[in-house]
Amino acid sequence: MRPSVTALLGLGILAGLLLIPACHKAPRLGNPLDGLTKEQRDQFNRGRIEFERVFVPETGLGPLFNANACAACHESPVSGGPGEEVEVHATAFFPGADPFCDPLAEKGGPVIQQHVTPALKAALNIDSEPFPAEATGRGLRTTPDIFGFGLLDAVPDATILALADPDDRDRDGISGRPNRFFDGRLGRFGRKALVPTLREFNDGAFPVEQGVTDPAVPTENTIAGAPIPNGVDPVPEPEINQQAIDLTDAFVRFLAPPAPLELTRERTRGRDVFSRIGCGRCHVPRLKTGPNPVKALSNKEVAAYTDLLLHDMGPELADICLGLATPSEFRTEPLMGLRLSEQIEEGKPRFLHDGRAKSIEEAITLHGGEAAATRDKFRALSEADRKALLEFLRSL
Repeated sequence: MRPSVTALLGLGILAGLLLIPACHKAPRLGNPLDGLTKEQRDQFNRGRIEFERVFVPETGLGPLFNANACAACHESPVSGGPGEEVEVHATAFFPGADPFCDPLAEKGGPVIQQHVTPALKAALNIDSEPFPAEATGRGLRTTPDIFGFGLLDAVPDATILALADPDDRDRDGISGRPNRFFDGRLGRFGRKALVPTLREFNDGAFPVEQGVTDPAVPTENTIAGAPIPNGVDPVPEPEINQQAIDLTDAFVRFLAPPAPLELTRERTRGRDVFSRIGCGRCHVPRLKTGPNPVKALSNKEVAAYTDLLLHDMGPELADICLGLATPSEFRTEPLMGLRLSEQIEEGKPRFLHDGRAKSIEEAITLHGGEAAATRDKFRALSEADRKALLEFLRSL
């Protein structure tokens, strides 16, 4: 019996469907990048345990600290997300023909710890590290999410430098420039883009944020320049071993970036407005990583919405200096995961580096300096275009 035409058509359609690749599903928030080896995935899972590990004074916490775990700050809605904590930073800036920034490291800067262990309080009767009198700038810092940071780390220096235009040669009013670490290497992490690599960023967080020394930083910080009193720190240095550091780094490095929400007609319109008014000149929509020993990080596009460069945001937002960054210069904040900042602290979000903006719209209107022209274009948008733009940004 010969098969009917309908049956043949059905078989053809089925065969065609089998040849179509399965739809790619982005990793769920807090999950690792696609393409990791079994060993790398194991490191990620074990690293999460270290990231969520809670320290106490008997295991190395303090005696000065801001939080007792990495996940105590990077927490919402899952480990690696933004948090409600706000830090205090201090530096001294000396402007002029040859400007100089003093991070006040010998006076406890640039990060001023807000908590002390009971032993340190009993010894010195303080509740936090004293703010240095030498500081000319005081900065507040909200806790960002760290999703996709491994991809940002894998972007070649040449890609970032190609986006720089420090002398504004194209006369578009945007003159992004790179920051440099103290040894001259290109910086990219932190609100002032000082730290060159994710590894250094992660290594430094243990002693600076938790007062937990590690092999990279094996000595305790001072208390506003004064040594730690005898007897208040019972754990020998370093207080965390190299394996724990390596696993924590693997967790952060392999965290997948947040998948943007589906592009609706309204969000597509907002994306077009984003480009039209010039947001994308600093918040560059896509960056590409270079060759990398980790396949999951090699030659990948990341929708980061940043150029990782410094831009002058005007005097109203100025606070501290850091490296080559003047008080009014900040690294373009990555917008991937922006919507997560609307979900923290029981519906009370914080935007911008210091949390002064309570909505995405307010954050845009507070932009100044190089962003003033784009800010003014935003203010002049029709109600429909403004709504579409905000809808697009809330999808990131």
